[in-house]
Amino acid sequence: MSIEQLSLNQVNRDLRDCIQNCWDCHSICLNTVTYCLQEGGRHADPNHIRLMLDCAEICSTSANFMLRNSDLHTRTCDVCAMVCERCADDCDSIGSNGQMKACADMCRRCAESCRRLAMTTRMG
Repeated sequence: MSIEQLSLNQVNRDLRDCIQNCWDCHSICLNTVTYCLQEGGRHADPNHIRLMLDCAEICSTSANFMLRNSDLHTRTCDVCAMVCERCADDCDSIGSNGQMKACADMCRRCAESCRRLAMTTRMG
């Protein structure tokens, strides 16, 4: 296997992982919005809810850009990573219960995946 093939296999693996992480993050953010609205108080702060909805939206958008092989997907991945990190930090600041921790963890996993894919694609 040539260096180019090895590199392409890595990009394909990173791409699949990133798409899946984006969908998983989209889903958990939407589920966590519902949870937070039911909890009320700090959980239902409009800025927190807005950030989780922003995160869900950019994850969906980023996955769609990757699925259709858009030449702009590295840009959406960069933005997605930034929003996911911000959402993770915000979820951590709200509480450390199971739902908030799961959301923060998934957001960080997605952010890392998006950063890795954007970097690999630029270098490839």
